[in-house]
Amino acid sequence: MDQLGQLIYEIRGQRVILDSDLAAIYGVETKALNRAVKRNHDRFPKDFVFQLTSR
Repeated sequence: MDQLGQLIYEIRGQRVILDSDLAAIYGVETKALNRAVKRNHDRFPKDFVFQLTSR
């Protein structure tokens, strides 16, 4: 498995990359990535981001 493939997890039936891992790929801080996504939420599909909660 390549390096990127190792960052993909399956959580509740969804394939995901954690925000911290995605930030590392782009070389930015996690909080900066999250701010950018929130600021530009209309550019992403509705299911692009979700927050994990306990079940």
